[in-house]
Amino acid sequence: MRINRTVAAAGVLALAGALLAAGPAQAASGSAPKGDGAKSICKRLPKTEEKLDQALTRLHGDASVNGSIARLEQRVDNAKKAGHTEIEKYLNDRLTARRALVSTLDTRKADLKSVADWCAKNAPAAAK
Repeated sequence: MRINRTVAAAGVLALAGALLAAGPAQAASGSAPKGDGAKSICKRLPKTEEKLDQALTRLHGDASVNGSIARLEQRVDNAKKAGHTEIEKYLNDRLTARRALVSTLDTRKADLKSVADWCAKNAPAAAK
């Protein structure tokens, strides 16, 4: 029994040493980006726009849509009517974050329009 513990302890120490030695080598071998990723951004642009549109549609949906602002507002009202102040506060904080998300996504959508224009004009430059 004592031999098995000793062998196991030695194995764990060897593995830990190998992992610690490999850590700095992996960090040093990582290189800085060579470009701005324009080619891949232009390639993913249609899917990115579609996902933004889906998220905004969901957020602007009515109370029957999961994830909508209206649904969360209804839940806040229900918690208030039931007298669950802690739940109401928690849901209000989520509602504030969700409303802020709408403005962030609107800004991102506007930015993507200018990116789409750039990709249309500079497609050969993005392929480099």
